[in-house]
Amino acid sequence: MTTGIVWTEPAVSDLDSIHAYISRDSTVYADSVLAEIFDASDRLIDYPESGRVVPEIDDASIRELIVGNYRVMYELCHGGIQILAVIHGARKFPNS
Repeated sequence: MTTGIVWTEPAVSDLDSIHAYISRDSTVYADSVLAEIFDASDRLIDYPESGRVVPEIDDASIRELIVGNYRVMYELCHGGIQILAVIHGARKFPNS
C-alpha cells in the first residue's frame, strides 16, 4: 500500500483543460469525466501497480490507467504515486 497520491502541476493543468473543453457542451458531463479520473486514481492507493507500463517509455515505474478516452500517467516513487499527465488517448505521445 502506498502513502498517497500527488498531482503534479502539469497533470492539474491537463484536468483543467479537459474540464474546460468538455464544459463547452456539458458541465455535468465534464464533472462526471473528472470524477471518473479521480476515482480511478484513488484506487491506486491500494493497487499502485494496477496500471500498465506506458509502452512509449518502457519503464516499470511509469504506468498508466485508461479511464474512458484518457490516459492517466503516473510514477511509482518512494512509497507514493505522482500523477504526471492526463492526455486524450487519440493524442500522440508525448503531446506536443
